Parts: sequence; C-alpha cells; structure tokens
Amino acid sequence: MYNLLISIGAAIAAFLVLKFVVGLSLTLSLLLAVPFFLVNYFLIARLVMKKVMAIMETANRDLQGQRIEKAVRELQSAYRYGKWQFYVTGQINSQIGVIYYVKRDFSNAFPYLEKSFVKNWVAMGMLAITHMKRNKKEKMLETFEKAVRWTQKESLLWSLYAYCVSEVGDVGKAKQILTRGLKKLPGDERLKHNLEALNEGKKMKMRNYGDMWLQFHLEKQSVVMKQQAAAMGGMAKRRIIRK
Repeated sequence: MYNLLISIGAAIAAFLVLKFVVGLSLTLSLLLAVPFFLVNYFLIARLVMKKVMAIMETANRDLQGQRIEKAVRELQSAYRYGKWQFYVTGQINSQIGVIYYVKRDFSNAFPYLEKSFVKNWVAMGMLAITHMKRNKKEKMLETFEKAVRWTQKESLLWSLYAYCVSEVGDVGKAKQILTRGLKKLPGDERLKHNLEALNEGKKMKMRNYGDMWLQFHLEKQSVVMKQQAAAMGGMAKRRIIRK
C-alpha cells in the first residue's frame, strides 16, 4: 500500500538525517524517526478516507434517487484509493454487495460480498445467507463465525446467525449461538425471547428488528406485504379516530 511505503520512506529519511547529519545516537535517531512514520501515515490515511467518504456520500444521494447503477459506478470509482489505504477495497465491495443484495440482484451481489470487509457485519450476514441458500452449510457457518468474531455487540447478527442455523435444522446449535450472544450482550431482550422461543419449540421472532431484519430477505414476500398492509391499515384507522 502506497501510504505504508511512503510513511516508511519518510521514517527512514528522518532516521538517516538524525543519525548522520545531526549526529544523534542510533537509539535516539530510531526513537525520533517513529513519529515521522506515524504522522505521515495518519495524515495520508485521513486524506484518502476523506476522498472515499465524499464518493460514498455522492453514491448515497444516487441511491436515494433510485439511481442504482449510477451509485454503483460511483462507488467503483473509489477502487483507485485501494492502492493507497488498507481495507478501502473491502469496504467498497461491501457497499456494492449490499446494494445489489437489497435490490434482490443476488447473482451480482455475491462476488462483491465474497470480497467484502469482514467488519461490515451486514455484508457478512448477507454472504452467509447466500451460502445457506446454495446449500453450503459449512461456508455459512464459517462466514458467520468471522462476522461475530469482529462484531460481537450486534444483537441482530447473533439472532440472524441462530435463525439461519435453525433453518438448516440444527436447533441445538442455534440455542448455543443465542447463549453466546447473551454473554456478549447480557440482558438483551430480543436474544432472550428468541432463546425462549427455541426452548419452547417455537420459531424465532425476528420482526422486532424492523427494517434491519427485512433487508436480509428471509421473510416471504407475501408476509412482508401483509405486514406493510396491516401497518398502513393501522395508520389509516388512527387518522380516522383522530378526526
């Protein structure tokens, strides 16, 4: 990565000047050269990420305007910064993969999700679900384990993991996953309720997570439409009552 190489080069140059021009000792020269590396790395990283964030904001405006392909092209233009800073490429892949997945373009989403940033738990969850739908249970488990290793404080991720495992027929393991989640998030009511549901032989209740849950497309479309119709009906009824 260019940032790392430039920062190392700056530190080496500083060391040589301090040691052979200024005449400081080897140890002192090394100690004083370290800040040159850190400052250079921080400044370049900040500059690069500022440019990446500007591109993401533009892409987000395109998404809000339903200009999906334009948003994807905009994000792809940020790949050039992947040579400058670690993890930029993975984060861009995550964003594009999520966009296609939410759009239900699963075939286009998959290659991006495969190369997504491991700390983007939404993208990792979508990748795990894709493996599940392709009957690759081991890949699904491996992906979820990576996700919870890096994102331990997200209730929906633990429930999503348990839900998928229960869907492939391993309710016992699903209970273990929820128990692990409760150790990381003690007192989380949604994890507690889902564990209780499985203990009682019932299905997990995921609708409490709202739209964040619906974006994973594990609910049947008919169910989602009924929920939306019911919500609209409730809103209309409340407006009539107010009148």
